[in-house]
Amino acid sequence: MSPYSMVGKKMPAIDNREKVTGRAKFGMDLNLPGMLWGKVKRSPLPFARIRRIDKSRAEKMIGVKAVLTAEDMPGIPYGTYLPDELPLAKDWVRYVGDGVAAVAAIDEETAEEALELIDVEYEELPPVLDPEAAMLPDAPPIHPELANIKNNIAYRLAYTRGNPDQGFSEADLILEDRYFTPETHHAYLEPQACIAQFDSAGKVTYYASLQSPFNARKLIARSLGLPEHQVRLIQTYVGGGFGGKASAIQPLYPISAVLAKKTGRPVKMVNTRQEDFMTGRPRLPEIIDLKMGFRKNGEITAKEVRIIGEGGAYAGMSPATLIVSATRSGSLYRFRNIRMDAKLVYTNKIAKGAFRGFGNPQMHFALESMLDDAAARLAMDPMELRLKNATQVGDVTAHGWIINSCGLSDSIRRAAEASRWTEKRGKGKKNRGIGMACLIHVSSKMGMHPLFDGSSATITMNEHGKVKILSGEGDIGQGASTLFTQIASEELGIPPEDIQVLLLDTDVAPVCLGAFASRVTAMGGNAVKMAAVNLREEIFKAAAEQIEANPLDLEIREGKVRVKGSLDKACPLNEVAYKAVFQRGGGLLTGIGNYTVPDWVVAPDATQYGNISIAYPFGTQVAEVEVDRETGKVEILGIWAAHDLGRAINPLTAEGQIEGGVVQGVGFALTEQYVWKDGRMLNPNFHDYRLPTFMDAPPMSVIFIEALDPAGPYGAKGLAEPALIPTAPAITNAIYDAIGVRIKDLPVTPEKILRALRGLEEGKR
Repeated sequence: MSPYSMVGKKMPAIDNREKVTGRAKFGMDLNLPGMLWGKVKRSPLPFARIRRIDKSRAEKMIGVKAVLTAEDMPGIPYGTYLPDELPLAKDWVRYVGDGVAAVAAIDEETAEEALELIDVEYEELPPVLDPEAAMLPDAPPIHPELANIKNNIAYRLAYTRGNPDQGFSEADLILEDRYFTPETHHAYLEPQACIAQFDSAGKVTYYASLQSPFNARKLIARSLGLPEHQVRLIQTYVGGGFGGKASAIQPLYPISAVLAKKTGRPVKMVNTRQEDFMTGRPRLPEIIDLKMGFRKNGEITAKEVRIIGEGGAYAGMSPATLIVSATRSGSLYRFRNIRMDAKLVYTNKIAKGAFRGFGNPQMHFALESMLDDAAARLAMDPMELRLKNATQVGDVTAHGWIINSCGLSDSIRRAAEASRWTEKRGKGKKNRGIGMACLIHVSSKMGMHPLFDGSSATITMNEHGKVKILSGEGDIGQGASTLFTQIASEELGIPPEDIQVLLLDTDVAPVCLGAFASRVTAMGGNAVKMAAVNLREEIFKAAAEQIEANPLDLEIREGKVRVKGSLDKACPLNEVAYKAVFQRGGGLLTGIGNYTVPDWVVAPDATQYGNISIAYPFGTQVAEVEVDRETGKVEILGIWAAHDLGRAINPLTAEGQIEGGVVQGVGFALTEQYVWKDGRMLNPNFHDYRLPTFMDAPPMSVIFIEALDPAGPYGAKGLAEPALIPTAPAITNAIYDAIGVRIKDLPVTPEKILRALRGLEEGKR
């Protein structure tokens, strides 16, 4: 039985009513008095020099208030990791969709018409579209202005752990293979949107649906040449993010600010769906060459990996994504000998970035696929192979990660039991198969800020006993506000309806890093818990004077502050708050929570060695499929998702996170990919980009593995990103079990299956 009254209970999201009634205002819903509409003219070519831009006709158009080119912008290159990007291209366009000019007009239609009047003369250049070709000595430099970039390699990570050569020499089985993962679109319902407005003091305020407002503020300020305190971001309701609205800013933010400053009016910019497909930051596509050694008993002896990540035109957050691909799965199993060489390469395609899982799904696909191939060669059950190598509590991994909680082995066994793995594996009906894949992720990541990882929250109680929570983490639809409400309710002993979580405003909220690295539950939850405890102490101090009791003897029950075990010595909480507030001159009762990670959590070194997170979530998913050999169609009969999330603070939202992640994983596995021709995307819409729909969602069984972590709030760890990571390899392993062919190039389309089956038949002849 749970020792808690609110934590661990299923609670509907506190903003459900606002959203279903349409009262919640998302970034694209807002309008301000006197507002103008901004639009961007985009390059139709993947690589070209800009010879001339004539904006005179657009400037003369009735209703047009401003027209910008790169000459009108501050001209300060920016980027999350490399200063390689300008909001509007100056000398070169580097992908189809690169912005070359922008307008502000009285309405959206006028702005779009004005774009047609801007004349741009290009000198077309041969585009570099293949990442391997981009690294050749004779490949044209995509960023010739960056003297330190050689062979179009934007970033490289190479390291060695242990002695891989010795590990391979000890192996009884060595496997080598190449895997491909595509770019995939976030498909959030609300496209990128913001409103920028300058005040008379030269400060710009944004209303925007961003995941990490404080991180974005830094980049926006840099791009505009402003100090950070002159940039304010107010986070609206966020219509989905999944990494696409994280730290790497879209050019529309600096562009809208310059348009607003030039016109003296607020400027709203909203991407069309096609623009979001063409200019958003999709999942980093990777080519992965993987080599692994195994002993006869299944023990992994060594791993060698080469990764080529196609970063596209600008680096953005892709270096961090590549780091995750190159490191994170190395702590899933008891690897000791690893050799890694990972490169991020510029090409003349859309820039890539963060997407749920942040590089982990790519490498997990390759790793978990090869584990099943090894199990087949070793005549082992894939489940037993994973259990043989699984990381355990108390381990310090090859990357220096300290594992204080670990439900990996439990998740393998529970998922296998729920799916009837032993009955089905290799024994099912013809063309039906079952597959398994595991995962590891983080619950924060030290090193994303040069000074700290942690979180802060402030909780106030007014004179009526009502509570407001202010956090800089923000809610992007993942349920953070509900989770924070439950934590505050638990610690303060007051009902959730008396608690309000305020929308994030960088001028008011404490500085936080935001929603990425599955960190909000652990980091933000710890901060809110600390703030609530601090506020409770303040309440008890005030109440102790009023009812003449020791603060240490007090508790809050049923809306009253009372002496523990006594019904006589009690006072209604609202009366305690009312007297306390006015006795201090109107000052609200306030609790502050400043959480910083313990000193055993460290920023990684140059090789990415170091214990980067307070806790590590694990998990296992099992998929059962049936494959039609005539059409190549894959039907998913069920997915069993067993996730180690520490304590489930809100099982209802946790289930939702897992179910949503699984459906995204189904798209990654079977349907989603950008289709390219000569550097142009051919399917920039929801009609031709094949997203899984409600009809494609498979039957799912969600299993919580509550391996409580000592560092998380009530033992909780992150969950949002892990839900997606193992889905694709679980499905492809099930396909392998069903028809005996291994597809190593996602997505697994019917055409690829039929081609592989033909190859299998030809090989038997």
